Amino acid sequence: MTDETSKPQDDTSTSAPADDAQQESVQNERAQPESVQTESAPATPSVADEAVARKRGIKSYVIRGGRMTQAQTRGLEEVFPRLGLRHEQGELDLDALFGRRAPLVIEVGFGMGKSLCEQAQANPDTDFIGIEVHAPGVGKLLDDVDKLGLTNLRVYRHDALEVLADCVPAGCADTFQLFFPDPWPKKKHHKRRIVQPAFVELVRRVLKPGGHFHMATDWANYAEAMAEEMAEAPGFANTAPAETAPYVPRPDFRPLTKFEQRGERLGHGVWDLIFVKQD
Repeated sequence: MTDETSKPQDDTSTSAPADDAQQESVQNERAQPESVQTESAPATPSVADEAVARKRGIKSYVIRGGRMTQAQTRGLEEVFPRLGLRHEQGELDLDALFGRRAPLVIEVGFGMGKSLCEQAQANPDTDFIGIEVHAPGVGKLLDDVDKLGLTNLRVYRHDALEVLADCVPAGCADTFQLFFPDPWPKKKHHKRRIVQPAFVELVRRVLKPGGHFHMATDWANYAEAMAEEMAEAPGFANTAPAETAPYVPRPDFRPLTKFEQRGERLGHGVWDLIFVKQD
């Protein structure tokens, strides 16, 4: 999930109402990578096994209540019926969905959606699907996309594992993005991290041969765990050059987020990993 995914927020029920700008500022500051979705599952699950495991497994996101701004509410109520996707719709017909055949990027955990919106705006010849459970982020992204008149982005507000297993066709995506997912830094919570074998297998299923799985994190320990997990994952190869392996230099095409900029000012590192699907 991006820098802007849902961090548990303070109870605001007794606070004075805030306008859109104030409220979105608060959400952006508080939003941390926590609403990325995953569950634990066997090391080599089939998609059918995952479908069972995800319903009783451990989630890596925590959904907290909070006030919605007018823009976010508009995005959910007015724009979602046009640009939103629902899990119960089943497997997507991508050609019909976008009215064309184009490269496809899928991003899980886009948070407040700023970087995903920037990518969709900068790449009109590419289609994007975002998956997020955080209602304010979904609403904000849809409001922004609608106001910009973008037609190349669709959004799920649903658990990512269910969407990837049930709705996204096999071998359809050119790129899969996972930016700044919740690191769950305590060792006892590592089982909640999204980069687990079951999730990686679902990513491999939806990628085309030659498609890329791009991850980024600002937690060194999580970066190491991602590299270790992917080194064991079947059907993937690391694209990192020898001099920086297992990480790649920060790609120019990944938008620099507000969270990342703040981390850089504080001296925090950021690690990018890009793996290619081989089969």
